[in-house]
Amino acid sequence: MLPNTKREIIFLGNSITDGAEWSELFQNKRVKNRGISGDHTGGVLARLAEVTASKPEKVFLLIGINDLARGISRDTVLARICHIAATMGKHSPSTKIFVQSILPVNPEIGRFPGHCSKTEEIIWINERLKAWCRQPNVVYVDLFTHFISGDHHYMDSRYTNDGLHLNGEGYLQWVRVIRPLI
Repeated sequence: MLPNTKREIIFLGNSITDGAEWSELFQNKRVKNRGISGDHTGGVLARLAEVTASKPEKVFLLIGINDLARGISRDTVLARICHIAATMGKHSPSTKIFVQSILPVNPEIGRFPGHCSKTEEIIWINERLKAWCRQPNVVYVDLFTHFISGDHHYMDSRYTNDGLHLNGEGYLQWVRVIRPLI
């Protein structure tokens, strides 16, 4: 566990979050990476106390794709993401919470078939997350539309090498989308 600091900006999620050097990408030592490869909503909920202990200034949450790959229903995934955000708000009311859309996947590249077959579920969850996030201190961040190519709603192959995880250009695209929020 890394020590807590003042005015932290936390990136919370799974391997997609874990794969970036956020403090380097934003040139900001207050930015902390709390992504864990393979994590899911249950794992994030289990470690949420550590995340909120420092009363971070901002939290950027991206979670849910691993739940879908495990066969967890879209309703349950949506409810858990909302519960994570609500729990953060309860334990750290001054924290600005950015709930990021689940990223698209690309089944045409698809080295992760359990993940890359979930486009419909991802779109369904993202639409409802957007509506749920209309409350104080919670902001919905639409990453999905910045990563798709064409009408089929698949992740643009420029941003991934395996259909699920981001490559360098994918992380730079993510930074371009959220830089104004940092």
